[in-house]
Amino acid sequence: MKIAIIGGGAAGFFAAINIKKLQPNADVTIYERASKTLAKVEVSGGGRCNLTNSFEGIKSLAQAYPRGEKLIKRAFKTFGYKETFEWFETNGVQLTTQSDNCVFPVSQDSGEIVDTFHRLARELEITVVTECKITGITKSDDKFIIENQDSDNYNNADIIADIVVVTTGGSPKADGLSMLDNLPLTIIDPAPSLFSFDIPNSSITELTGVVVENATVGIQGTKLRASGALLITHWGASGPAILKLSSYGARVLQDADYQVKITINWVNVFKEQEILSELNDIIKYHSQKRVLNAYPYDLTTRLWGHIMEKANISHERRWAEIGTKGINRIVSTLMSDEYTVSGKTRFKDEFVTCGGVSLDSINHGNLEAKECENLYFAGEVLDVDAITGGFNLQAAWSTGYIVAQSIAQKIDNK
Repeated sequence: MKIAIIGGGAAGFFAAINIKKLQPNADVTIYERASKTLAKVEVSGGGRCNLTNSFEGIKSLAQAYPRGEKLIKRAFKTFGYKETFEWFETNGVQLTTQSDNCVFPVSQDSGEIVDTFHRLARELEITVVTECKITGITKSDDKFIIENQDSDNYNNADIIADIVVVTTGGSPKADGLSMLDNLPLTIIDPAPSLFSFDIPNSSITELTGVVVENATVGIQGTKLRASGALLITHWGASGPAILKLSSYGARVLQDADYQVKITINWVNVFKEQEILSELNDIIKYHSQKRVLNAYPYDLTTRLWGHIMEKANISHERRWAEIGTKGINRIVSTLMSDEYTVSGKTRFKDEFVTCGGVSLDSINHGNLEAKECENLYFAGEVLDVDAITGGFNLQAAWSTGYIVAQSIAQKIDNK
């Protein structure tokens, strides 16, 4: 039985390796359009490969998976974080969990993950074909005909397979999924879902490099909020809080053409009285100090100076001179500082999209297409995506394993 896996990324290799572990006699081939495989794994986590998360503090999977949390919850019952941790360590990769719950190889080198997958593929006799661009998939009787071009390996000849697993990852444009046009599937238009915000023509960019460890950012006119570290850049804002918000609001932001207003709560405090109490303590004990020389919370002098400017408070004013109206402006700025986003910037070398193959087209138990037997999907090609922190790769491992298990069971039943 010939199994064709379309896409040589995380989900593709994980599915292939586990199929061969469960069914050593299966004929498994990975087809990758690029000249090398696992390129996205290689850049994950800044080249260190944040391959999963401990999920500590995640009360609902919707916090980590804005789209697809129900499917992921079901998959985790078979293959979740603990199984992932055990799988990699069993296969020679020692892991470490950081204080932020992100899991990395102890080596802090994504190359170890790539090398492990390549080694296992060789040992299990999985064929890997690169520079093979798949242009279409059709089904005739009980066989799949896979059209390809620009492949020296196959001289543009069609590939015939009994089972097809599509693991091509996220596509920034709908035409990136055109190979599926002849199959009975519903495709959700893709959209970027992990990016930083451009805030042009704003004095905030003068604070490049400033990090606020715990801020909350929201999109005005919506209930979308995200908390975490915030990094000010020369183009605007990034960091976990922004990246999470971009994921939660991927569709809203796309519909608005990335032109929205955001509010930043710089201190992650949501009761005015608490902030007023902090400011009143400063007035009580430091009334004759200039506002730039005494300030609350763990903010930098540069950021505090910016906040004073936004609140229209002179740096030379003394706390005793601020008055009630001035204090109220400071509270308002700390809690809901407003900025205009005008565009997005890709986050490092990573690219995540929402959209793809609709989950309504897929049997959630085995990830097989409802209307096309022996056609499976795993990874980001599905309409499943997550916030930053190792959650997207965990989805690849979980869905890849579910597909492998389903195919192995099907072979057993033949």
